[in-house]
Amino acid sequence: MEQTKKFILVIDQSTSGTKALLVDHDGVVISRTSMEHKQHYPQPGWVEHDPLEIYENVIHTARFVLEQAGTTSSEIAVLTLTNQRETALVWDRTTGLPVYNAVVWQCQRTAESCSRLKAAGYEGTVRAKTGLMIDPYFSATKFRWILDHAAGAGELLEEGRLLAGTIDSWLIWKLTGGVNHVTDYSNASRTSLFNIRSLEWDEELSELFGVPISLLPEVKASDMVFGYTEAGGLFSESLPISGVIGDSQGALYGHQCFEPGMAKATYGTGTSVMMNVGEHPVDGGEGLVTAIAWGAGGTVTYALEAVIRTTGDSIKWTRDNLGLFSTFEEMQELVEDTESNEGVYLVPAFVGLGAPYWDPYARAAILGMNRGTRKGHVIRAALESIAYQVRDAVEFMQRQSGITLRGLRTDGGGSANGWLMHFQADILGSRVVRSTCAELSAIGSVYLGGLGVGFWSDPAELAAKFKMYESYEPLMNNDIRDRNYTGWQTAVHSILQPADPSPALNPLLNISTTP
Repeated sequence: MEQTKKFILVIDQSTSGTKALLVDHDGVVISRTSMEHKQHYPQPGWVEHDPLEIYENVIHTARFVLEQAGTTSSEIAVLTLTNQRETALVWDRTTGLPVYNAVVWQCQRTAESCSRLKAAGYEGTVRAKTGLMIDPYFSATKFRWILDHAAGAGELLEEGRLLAGTIDSWLIWKLTGGVNHVTDYSNASRTSLFNIRSLEWDEELSELFGVPISLLPEVKASDMVFGYTEAGGLFSESLPISGVIGDSQGALYGHQCFEPGMAKATYGTGTSVMMNVGEHPVDGGEGLVTAIAWGAGGTVTYALEAVIRTTGDSIKWTRDNLGLFSTFEEMQELVEDTESNEGVYLVPAFVGLGAPYWDPYARAAILGMNRGTRKGHVIRAALESIAYQVRDAVEFMQRQSGITLRGLRTDGGGSANGWLMHFQADILGSRVVRSTCAELSAIGSVYLGGLGVGFWSDPAELAAKFKMYESYEPLMNNDIRDRNYTGWQTAVHSILQPADPSPALNPLLNISTTP
């Protein structure tokens, strides 16, 4: 890489907005900005974004960070991109305009069509090929809905004018002036149309979901060059585009979870837990999703992912609904003054339970209270429930994959709570390493793109260069750990609504208590 190339420009296009960051060779973010885009809710349960607004925000944020840093495109080595996953759109290759708004991953408009496919017995086929369950969360039924409902889409399809893709494909197509219709393995693996074993769009799935393969992008490894920006457009000179990856997988790479057994948890309203399982896909069973983590260095890496519905939101509930504290400083004092949970457990199934139970009918409960229970016990139980749910996910991942956890790396708002991170390490019986970087998805994209164009030599250079972690070691006695976790499992089992409540017949209820 020539020495005049000093920076990497990364676009982080998320559900709520678009960030642009300029990163130097030492991995330092020297310039950053963000812009929100409008959330459209045309009907209850429907969520849309305007793809043109998103593209304009990419242009504005990219220009701003260059101006803020006092640099030009001549000093940029590569443009990288990480994006919200599963959000689907279809556009006219002739006019360059979307035929309909982007249908967002949260949107539930295709729930009925998903139910019909499940009832017809197709979920086994879809899971075997894609690692995913049939669910409106994923892109395939969204593509079909747009083709069926967007004005004029049928005629444009017959004329061969339509293209379909996720947000990364749309932005690359626009940035390259309509030259490159491409995506990466991580995004393709979330569409329900990509065979994660053969690494190609699947004809049977294309017919099942009614989405022609001719509409879909070419699929590449994340560290390849996806195309070049249109000269004289956004930049004065053409820039290579590389480091393309979905946001959750980008965070896994940003945490440098390069070896099987390395895992990350992103603590937010809910929590995403993802574990590297190596170069071969692992069946996630009924409780987990199998995904391609990334393609890089000539190999494809797979991951298991668990989606926990309610973690940080349970803390918000104890504050806003129960009024147990006013500030987080007050919360911290109450928790630190409460030496143990004294058998009190909060199971935060406010919208059912996610991985590994997937029980939509379970409802939240506080269990084990006695006459001496104080608000500190309930707040502590809410915090502890976050760590217990992460252990549930990790335990199930280990059982499904046969791979032992090699420590947990954490990010997101909840990771800033030192008490929670200590307890997470204790209840896992494993080291927890917290990132001090707030932009893990973007940094993962930067790493991949930088390696792809030779800005850095290899992942070992990244490991030696970037020190941005705080470590927590497990200190809890094994007997106390097992007793606490057994109490949690008992609490969870008491609110589940399985078809057969017997742990012996329901493997999701029989999670090992061995740390």
